[in-house]
Amino acid sequence: QVQLVESGGGLVQPGGSLRLSCEASGSILSIYTMGWYRQGPGKQRELVATITRGGSTNYADPVKGRFTISRDNAKNTVSLQMNSLIPEDTAVYYCNADVGSYTGSVYRTRGYWGQGTQVTVFS
Repeated sequence: QVQLVESGGGLVQPGGSLRLSCEASGSILSIYTMGWYRQGPGKQRELVATITRGGSTNYADPVKGRFTISRDNAKNTVSLQMNSLIPEDTAVYYCNADVGSYTGSVYRTRGYWGQGTQVTVFS
């Protein structure tokens, strides 16, 4: 079993910054793509940013130039530095990871989600 635990959410004024972190633990052989998604009030969950094991990144247009995703493969962590926050960034932010592990003698890759952390940008 694999667990993803997020931290770092909170309240911030427009223009402020927050840093989210997520740590994966459990039966992990390898972690491939990691990412952050968010779900705002009354909205569907959407992609924020992803990063491959090799460090290639992808960002949603609304956060380009403001958010930076990074990871530490040795520690099985992924972080999201969020700068110049605006009220539209208010959402629950979820960590996601594609994890490879053995179930018995079978190697499988499966996606896991964290429990989510609230980010509120208020004016």
